[in-house]
Amino acid sequence: MDYQLIEDQQSLNDLCEQLAKATVLAIDTEFVRTRTLYAKLGLLQVCDGKSLALIDPLAVEDLSPFWQLLTDENITKVLHACSEDLEVFLTAGNCKPVNLIDSQIMMSFLGHGLSLGYAAMVQHYTGIELDKSESRTDWLKRPLTTKQLIYASADVDHLFDIYPKLLAEITEAGFLSYAQIESQSIIDKKFNPINDNEMYLNIKMNWRLNPKQLNILKYLASWRYQQAKIRDLPIGFVAKDHTLMAIAQSNPTSLNAMQALEGVETLDVRHKGKAMLAVLAQADKTSISDYPEKISRLDEYPGYKQIFKNVKAFLVTAAKGHNLTIENVASKKQINQFLTWQFDLNGARKSDESIDLISSWRNELFGQELLAFANKNFK
Repeated sequence: MDYQLIEDQQSLNDLCEQLAKATVLAIDTEFVRTRTLYAKLGLLQVCDGKSLALIDPLAVEDLSPFWQLLTDENITKVLHACSEDLEVFLTAGNCKPVNLIDSQIMMSFLGHGLSLGYAAMVQHYTGIELDKSESRTDWLKRPLTTKQLIYASADVDHLFDIYPKLLAEITEAGFLSYAQIESQSIIDKKFNPINDNEMYLNIKMNWRLNPKQLNILKYLASWRYQQAKIRDLPIGFVAKDHTLMAIAQSNPTSLNAMQALEGVETLDVRHKGKAMLAVLAQADKTSISDYPEKISRLDEYPGYKQIFKNVKAFLVTAAKGHNLTIENVASKKQINQFLTWQFDLNGARKSDESIDLISSWRNELFGQELLAFANKNFK
C-alpha cells in the first residue's frame, strides 16, 4: 500500500478524523535510544486498511489527535512486540493505550515461541522476505530517505493484512482472551510508576550487603535514578552499578577514600564523587529501625534446585494438558517469583504484587493445583 507522509498539523487532524472510524489499526513506532534514558520518537506508522500514514513527530507540533486514537476503546490497536512502543507512548504522549493486542504474544500462543520477530511472522504468513537494512537507522535525522519510509511503511502494511488470519487462528485455538490479558499485563507493567526507593533491588550482588550497607545502596540508587531522569541519561552514565556497590560496602568519608576503593570507576568519582558523598551523609541519618532487611537469595534456599525442577515439571504437564507450551505458561522468572512468595523470602507475602502463576488465566488453568502441590511438597 502507498504511504502518506504527514508533516503538518492539519494533515494529522484530517488523518485522525478518518482513522477514528476504523475498527482496527496497525501501529508501529521508530525511535532512537542511544545516550538517553528516554527513547526519542522519530516516526509513527499507522494503517487502517484504507490508508497508510507515516507521521513525522518532529514536524507536527501537537500529536494529541493520534494519542486520542490509542485511548479509544472502540478501536483495536495491533502492535508487534509492543514493549518499547509503550515506553514511547508514555514518554512522548503520556498516553496509556486501551484495547491493544500484541501480535507477537498472539503468535506465541500458536506455538511460535515468545520472541518471534516481525519479519519472521510476515514470512510465515505471506512468504515475503522483508528488507531489514534500515533497522538501525537514525530516525531523528532529516530528511528521511525514500528507503527509510518504505521500510517503515512495511511495518504496518503487512501487520494489518496478517491480523485477521492471526485473530481467526487464535480464536479457534481458544487462546484469544489469554493473549489479550498478557498484552494488558505488559501495558500495566510499563505504566506502573517506578518506585525510586526500590531501585537498589535491581542491582546485582545486593544480597552481599548487610542492612546498613543496603540502606546506603538504597539512597545511592534512588539518587542515581533521579539524576538520570533530570538529565535524560542512561542510568549507567550517571554511575555504574559496581561503583555504587563498592561505595555502599565501604561508606567512604572523602573523595580520596572513595577513589581508592576497588571496583569504583574513576570517572564516576571525578564527576559525581561530591554528590555521592552528600548522599552518604543523608543515608547516615537513617534510623537503624528503618534499614532494609538483609536480602535472602532464593538459590540458597535448602533444596532450591530440585524444588525448581519439580515445579517446572508440574507446569510442563499442566501446559500440555491445555495444549500450551511451558514458554507460554511460565518463565524462570515467574517460577522464581512464585517460589519466593511460597517461602516468604524477603517479606514476599506482605507484598501487594500479584503472583503470576496463581493469578488470572493461569490460576483458572492450574493455580489451585499448583498451590496444593507446593504446600504438600515444599514446606
